[in-house]
Amino acid sequence: MNRKTMALPAIAALLASALAGCGGSDEPGGDSRAIVVGTTDSFELTGESPAPFDPALAYEAGSWNVLRNTFQTLMALPRSGGEPAPEAAYRCGFSDTQNESYRCKLRSGLKFANGHALTAADVKFSIERTLKIKNPNGPVSLLANIDAVETPGDRDVVFHLKSPDATFPHKLATPAAAIVDSQAYDGGRLRNGYDVDGSGPYTLETKAKGGRLVSATFTRNPHYKGELEPKNDKVEMRFFPDADAMEKSLKGGGIDLMTRTMAPDQIARIEREGSEDIELVEMPGQEIRYLAFDTKDGTAGRKAVRQAIAQVVDRQALVRDVYERTAEPLYSIVPTSVGSHLNSFFNKYGEPDAAKARKILDAAGVGTPVPLTLTYTTDHYGSATAKEFAALKKQLNDSGLFRVTVKGEPWKTFRPAQSHQEYPVYGMGWFPDFPDADNFIAPFFGEDNFLGSPYRNSTVAKLIPQTRRQAQRTAAADGFQRAQDIVAEDVPVLPLWQGKQYVAARDDVTGVEWALNSSSVLQLWELGRAAGS
Repeated sequence: MNRKTMALPAIAALLASALAGCGGSDEPGGDSRAIVVGTTDSFELTGESPAPFDPALAYEAGSWNVLRNTFQTLMALPRSGGEPAPEAAYRCGFSDTQNESYRCKLRSGLKFANGHALTAADVKFSIERTLKIKNPNGPVSLLANIDAVETPGDRDVVFHLKSPDATFPHKLATPAAAIVDSQAYDGGRLRNGYDVDGSGPYTLETKAKGGRLVSATFTRNPHYKGELEPKNDKVEMRFFPDADAMEKSLKGGGIDLMTRTMAPDQIARIEREGSEDIELVEMPGQEIRYLAFDTKDGTAGRKAVRQAIAQVVDRQALVRDVYERTAEPLYSIVPTSVGSHLNSFFNKYGEPDAAKARKILDAAGVGTPVPLTLTYTTDHYGSATAKEFAALKKQLNDSGLFRVTVKGEPWKTFRPAQSHQEYPVYGMGWFPDFPDADNFIAPFFGEDNFLGSPYRNSTVAKLIPQTRRQAQRTAAADGFQRAQDIVAEDVPVLPLWQGKQYVAARDDVTGVEWALNSSSVLQLWELGRAAGS
């Protein structure tokens, strides 16, 4: 089996040159067979999630992967990361020195896949629709700083911000700002079901059974006008109950590529066994995993309890014994690959030490063992999550300071209960909206944070708008690092690990190196087939 380890964007130019030299493999239409992608993501219509692919509601990696391939945004991240570049827009930029007014001009002749013209009015409608619906589980917090949207012409859009925000172009590159057809969507409510009407590189056809999505077919959109150049005409996404079933289909030729979420032991086994016709690709990522706390809970709400947990948890053991080194220990809410990262938790707590944890609890008058329930989702972050929480339980209980039980819930139950703070301690993952430290601070600790957390810190609340004023992001480092130190002191969340990304594909599939970018965006348009395969 071939294995590649990619360091993006360091070798971006080399790869781009190599892929360009693959002859007919990069040309769409050369092979009518759909490229079939497997995933363990699952989608089910529920009362809390009646429209998984509506941009006003969708706010997790799986649904965003669908949206990024079917909708356009004004801006988009380049294939190898970096600063956002115009996509549906012809050009965009701040029109003032304070980063409070942002102006875009659309490309000419844009159309939705249904043939309707896409104008500045659709952009305004889309943004105002998400702000109006304001779904608590949706991405509205990314747009909350918009004060008004003006459309001085059919191709001109002006955003007036409530306060300066140098990260605003990044936010316009997320599906939170996806452009929907104002003739097909209601301005005040979600669009139920799986249908989408966008202008992205693909149209979408779905098959569902009992409200659960069975397959999704992405077909090249003939009306698409943007920066992306699809290397295929059709991609089918199939959904599997677990990673083992997905692997079996890959080896049997049922699918061409599998990605999230592969199990750690599965990755190690595929690499160890080897195969001439399957390639395993490792790529850098910015996914993080963490524990979150209800800071108003009678037990987890006590800072000494949270600090004692931070003092006991052994991250090295987690990534070694549970994740087989497919992840790295993380000592900050900001991952190591993002600018302004600081190892704040290690600086404060050092190595795991039960004796130090006992002193923290004794000083606060907290009796031991402390009873706690840790809740995790059984079907959203992969099969290793159950092993991870069993390991956390053992670590905490072995210290003699805690009496921990763990509870697993399906995502459709877990997510709404978590957002209503029904769990004192729970596990979550975060796939960044964009690669800036702001996106690992503001969504967690701002007033309208996506966790629904009651935690507030007045200093962090001031640092968020201060750091957004800095057009040169390195100038914001001091503010971000101060915020990370405060989080390590208060422990409203406890970072555990930062993940690597893996894709396994049959050897006739090209563009696998670009299948995922550092923000875990599934770039279906990059996939093709080798000539003559």
